[in-house]
Parts: sequence; structure tokens; C-alpha cells
Amino acid sequence: MALLVHKYGGTSVGSIERINAVADRIIQTVQQGHQLVVVVSAMSGETNRLINLATQLDNRPSSRELDVLMTTGEQVTASLLSMALVSRGYSAISLIADQVGIKTSSHFGKARIQSVNSDILKEHIEHGRIVIAAGFQGRDEENNITTLGRGGTDTSAVAIAAAIGAEECLIFTDVEGVYTTDPRIEPKAKKLDSISFEEMIEFASLGAKVLQKRSVELAGKYQVKLRVLSSFLPLNADLLEQGTLITYEGRKLEDFVISGISVSKDEAMISFYDVSVNNFNRAEILTELSEQNIEIDIVSQSAVNAARGSVMDFTFTLGQSDYVPALVILRQYIERNKNISIESMQGDESVAKISLVGIGMKSHAGVVSKVFTVLAAEHIPVLLVSTSEIKISVLIDQRYTELSVRALHNAFELHM
Repeated sequence: MALLVHKYGGTSVGSIERINAVADRIIQTVQQGHQLVVVVSAMSGETNRLINLATQLDNRPSSRELDVLMTTGEQVTASLLSMALVSRGYSAISLIADQVGIKTSSHFGKARIQSVNSDILKEHIEHGRIVIAAGFQGRDEENNITTLGRGGTDTSAVAIAAAIGAEECLIFTDVEGVYTTDPRIEPKAKKLDSISFEEMIEFASLGAKVLQKRSVELAGKYQVKLRVLSSFLPLNADLLEQGTLITYEGRKLEDFVISGISVSKDEAMISFYDVSVNNFNRAEILTELSEQNIEIDIVSQSAVNAARGSVMDFTFTLGQSDYVPALVILRQYIERNKNISIESMQGDESVAKISLVGIGMKSHAGVVSKVFTVLAAEHIPVLLVSTSEIKISVLIDQRYTELSVRALHNAFELHM
């Protein structure tokens, strides 16, 4: 018998039929002798529907009231799933954030979990109840309802698993696990049986949609084993043998140099050319962008060329959704600095970031050179490059995305 946490995303609970299917899976898990806490998202599309209602009243609705509104989606799912279990004769109870005792910071829309009252959950578990907790939400010190941001139910599930000492936290999604790359791009992509926390954090931060980055960081911090698996598995499947296990144990470093390839098309690039070293304040620019919550990814700067009159080139990448707001800020900066010409700034939204991740890079040389060799053979120019101990990212023209992924996947034999 094990104490487990199940998390079901919006697609998994997207209809009454799907909620009944989840109830059947929960019952099977309980019948196997396991104790269970279930964390649920809103039904698929519900959060967007609620946001749309709010924006019909106000283009920029109150962030506090928007959080109050959005948390109702998870509350509905939790109650319906609990009803489904009770109707089958099982003891179940739905709980919202303050009933679970999830305390958060006061940042509406992107709050961070500070603590979970495990006593409340353990009391229900000891009385034989199946707890259905509404994910994505919490309460701050002033008793305001808060939300954790997109994908926050993953974080809720991990925080609860850590608080109660669960053996595993199973994240049920509409995919069978973590793959070596996007199967829609490379049909030969292979499902990984296991992956390290370190690698999964990189995947999550590089655009992989399987798990929210914060949830993986939290799981790593508290050593909560995560398992990503499909909610559409047959009922007789052994869940603890399915999907992809994310753990510290990982695979043998000598056997796997690269674990997978992440793809992000939601990228943009902004460059300044031939700008004066004396008049172009990089720190000031990056500070102004960060103050507007615009995250910068890859940064590249050319060496100062005395022959060109102490000028330089400066390039950085950012998320596509931040591209237009960033241009507004940068144009205002240029207006305040008359020595910089608006013609010196260029932007590009038609770029993609391809990232190879593998903890085996630590003990293998030549990965970077191999990446450049493979892309050069396909006549794919590399616009920017960024490396770390277990990752290499290259920025390329978006039209070469599929070709580059397939070529690199084959070159590193990730299908084997």
C-alpha cells in the first residue's frame, strides 16, 4: 500500500464522461490498497471562458477579482468528481484551497505556495476518505483567493505530495509521458522511461508543455517522485510502471549523452547594430524590460571594434508575446537617447529555438561541434547559440524547425 497523489488536467476532466472515467481509475487505485489525494484542474476550456466573461466587462479586470472568478473552475471539477465517487459508494470529499490549507504569496495571477497544512489532509486520509482538492489556487495572509498561474495545478499537486509525504505524484495528461522530442515533428520520437529532475527542469523552461517548471523545481527540492502518464490508459494498467518517471536516480550517464530535443516557436529576437558603446546602456535597457516582467533569454554582444569607432552589435531573445511591448519600451529608450538611431534596431518574430538537453553532456565532449556539423550539412544557419552544462540551444529561422529537429534527432540516435 502506498500514499499517492493523482493530478488530472483539463483534458482528463473535460466532460462528464471523462470525469466518470477518472472516478473509475481512482476506484481501481483505492481497490489496490493505496491511499489517495486527487488534485484537479478546471474542465478543458473553462478558464478561458471565465476570462472571456471578465474581459467583456472590463478590458483590464481587477486582478484580485479575476483570481476569485478563475478558481471556480477547479471548484466545479472537484465537486463533480467527488459526487461521482460518492454515487458509487465511496467516501470522498472535495476541498478548495483554504480548506486544504494552502497558503500563498499575494501576487494575484502568479502567486507562489508558501505552506500546506498537512494535518487537514492527513485527518481525512486516516478516516478513509478520498480527498479531491481544487488545484491552481491558494489563500494569502490577508485571506484573499489567489491563483498560481497557468499550469499551477501541477504545482498544487507537488506541494500537497511533499506535505503529506506521498510516495509518488502521478501527473495524468493527454500524452503517454515525456518524449525525446515532439512526436508531431519527429514520428520516431521515443517515450522516455525515466528522466532526471535536472533535465526535466531544462525541458520545462525551454518550452515543453508537459509540466510547469515550478512544479518540477518544487519536486526536486522536496524529492517528490513525479510520474507523467496518460489518463487514457486502460483500467487494468499498472500505473506505477507506466509513463515517464522523473527522479534523482535517472539513467546511466555513460549510456545517454542527450535525453531529448525541445522545440519553441514562441520566440522573437531584437538586435541593435552599430550602436555607440558610450551611448548605449545595456543594463538600463534590460532593467526597463525586466520591470515590465519581460524575460530575456539568450544575449549576444559583439566585441568592440576600434576600427568602427567604438561601436558594437547587441542582440537578445524573448518570448513572442513580449515582442510588441518590448518594442514600445525600446522605442521610448531611443527617443530619450538621440545619439541612437531607430534604424539601428531590428526585430524578428520568425525564429525558433531548438534545445538539446542531456545530463550526459557533463561527461562527453564534442556535442556542440556535432550540432553545428549536423545543421551545416542541412544548410541551416545558426543565428545565436547558448550553452550550459547540460543544454545547448540554437536560434534558427523558424522555417527550418522541423528539418533541424529531425536531423539532430537522427544524428544523436534518440530513436534507438
